[in-house]
Amino acid sequence: MEAALDYAREGDALVVTKLDRLARSVAHLVSLGERLDAKGVSLKVLEQAIDTSTPTGRLMFNMLGAIAQFERELMLERQREGVAKAKAEGKYRGRAPTARAKASEVRRLHSESVGATEIAQRLRISRASVYRVLGA
Repeated sequence: MEAALDYAREGDALVVTKLDRLARSVAHLVSLGERLDAKGVSLKVLEQAIDTSTPTGRLMFNMLGAIAQFERELMLERQREGVAKAKAEGKYRGRAPTARAKASEVRRLHSESVGATEIAQRLRISRASVYRVLGA
C-alpha cells in the first residue's frame, strides 16, 4: 500500500475493491484521502461505486468510511461482551501460552549456544517469543 501511495502521480486513480480494506478507522481513511488529494490522485472504490474526483464521490467516501468504523466498533463491542460472558461462565480461557510453556527449553538451548532462529524452528515458536523468553 505504501509503495502504491508513493508511486501515485497527479492524475492517477487509486482503485480498491472495498472501502473497508483501505483503512482501519475513519481517521486513517481521512489521512489517506488527504494524502491522495495532496498528490492530485483520486480514489475509486469499485464495490460502492465511489469516485473521489467528484463532489458526490467525496461525500460518499466520508459517509461510508464513518459507517464502516461504526460497524467495526459495534462488532468489537459485541465481541468484548461475548468474551466477558464466556469468562464469567468459565468457558473462556484464551489461547494457551505456547512459548511460556517452552521457556525452560528455550533457555537450555540458548545456554548451548543455539541461535534464536534455530530455537524457534526446533520448538515451533516465533523468534519474537524466543527473544521475549530470553529477555525476561
